[in-house]
Amino acid sequence: MRETTINRKTAETDISLKLNIDGTGKSNIDSGCGFLNHMLTLFASHGKFDLQVKCKGDTDVDYHHTVEDIAIVLGKAFDKTLSDRKGIERFGDIILPMDETLILSAVDFSGRAFLGYFADTPTEKVGDFDTELSEEFFSAFVRECKCSLHIRKLSGKNSHHIIEGVFKATARAISKAVAINEKYKNEIPSTKGVL
Repeated sequence: MRETTINRKTAETDISLKLNIDGTGKSNIDSGCGFLNHMLTLFASHGKFDLQVKCKGDTDVDYHHTVEDIAIVLGKAFDKTLSDRKGIERFGDIILPMDETLILSAVDFSGRAFLGYFADTPTEKVGDFDTELSEEFFSAFVRECKCSLHIRKLSGKNSHHIIEGVFKATARAISKAVAINEKYKNEIPSTKGVL
């Protein structure tokens, strides 16, 4: 079973995170931000990752540090759990419909960090959550887990649906990419021999 636990404490956040990539989608999320709790619950459920997150952050200021730091820890957890990436499919993609919203997400666990994020929202907030923090989340995530991730809104006018679609689609794309290919389970999926 591929799982890890990471703790990270800074002057702004105190985070404990446990990730099991080969889980069933169970989650227990307490980020201090209701909307982020919902998005991480969706992420775990749609990726079939078991995920536990406990964060105490400076949410009296805003949610930026909490969102970014949880993404940092989640990215580190994926990187640590995947180790040398031996046997993984490496690539994953999906086009996910959600009512009027259509989201494309494609990922390559290449060992190189890149984010192409094109999922603008018509509003600046969903409740008290700044919608720009969705991009910040995935920017921090790709830096730490060293993957290339492309997210594109193909259609959609509801900010909540767009961000929800982004988290669902990305979880499903990641799930495909980190799946073990039994035929090549002892190989690193690169002609270089390393990722």
